[in-house]
Amino acid sequence: MKLLLVRLGALGDIVHALPVAAALRDRFPDAQIDWLVDARYAAILNFVPSLVHRVVIGSARAGGEGMGGATRPGAPTWRDMLAAVAATRREHYDVALDLQGLIRSAAFARLSGARRVIGFHRRHVREAPASWFYTETCEPGGVAHVVDKNLAALSAFGIDRRPRRFPIDVPSSTALAAVREWVATGGRAGYALINPGAAWPNKRWPPERFGEIALSIAGRHALLPVVLWGPGEEATAGRIVESSGGAARLAPQTGIGDVLALSRDARLMLSGDTGPLHLAGAVGTPIVALFGPTDPARNGPWDPADISLSRFGDCVCHYQRRCRRSRACIEDISVEDVRGAIDRRLAATKHHA
Repeated sequence: MKLLLVRLGALGDIVHALPVAAALRDRFPDAQIDWLVDARYAAILNFVPSLVHRVVIGSARAGGEGMGGATRPGAPTWRDMLAAVAATRREHYDVALDLQGLIRSAAFARLSGARRVIGFHRRHVREAPASWFYTETCEPGGVAHVVDKNLAALSAFGIDRRPRRFPIDVPSSTALAAVREWVATGGRAGYALINPGAAWPNKRWPPERFGEIALSIAGRHALLPVVLWGPGEEATAGRIVESSGGAARLAPQTGIGDVLALSRDARLMLSGDTGPLHLAGAVGTPIVALFGPTDPARNGPWDPADISLSRFGDCVCHYQRRCRRSRACIEDISVEDVRGAIDRRLAATKHHA
């Protein structure tokens, strides 16, 4: 059997779809399982051994991992898209499964030439006309979280048991080695990751508040706060280090593999709703998450012990990149709110240990 998964991006959404690949590999151990992905987000699939290969739309240039200092590929051109269609058609897939629900992703699934083209019912796709491209649709029912919605698509393959398993091989990392050295020389009990960046402006919490929290983490929990940064975010990360009074350290330059390794070893991740948050969740990092225009019930951490601080109920720009108000609702989350959440999450980790 040859299977094509279609989830073009973004990083967090691809992470949310990984349990589907794991379940398909368990059910069909000899199948060829490929993934059609936008080059801008393809690097995460390098660490997913369940897949035979990636079918990348665009140029996945070296260094295009999209984290600290890396140069990401640009958006795919029409020529890139036609090349991807040709590549999928050569494989003669038995099944194409669209987990994105956009007209573009559904069209790619149909143009692959697969005999079965599966997607969600029109009530559950982001763009209703996407359902026109499917030969079969599945109904996820009343599940809330997007990971469980994706897993519901497995019913089309006769798979009923749907564990949230993330088939990620975490690599070795020079960034992790450096941070461990900082922890050892500073006499710290470990480190906490702070991820301030996000593509949407209304998902970003103010840097000065992150700085206050970094100081609190260092003083109250004897942890070294390490601030992650991506392309164009180094200045913001530097402001956090400065406003922490030097309690925090700027993370080394990182790729996706480094973020996975750093996250798995961290005592805590503090982040808004963005890719590194979901990478951390996939490798089991304790999380405190900050939500504004997106719903943590759908997009948030899935470990019951993790804590999401949300202003989604007060937001007037749900799932929109730009806030309609002069002040983003995520800014209504106070330093005291976050400090208390971190105390509770770290206490729960100690209790579990």
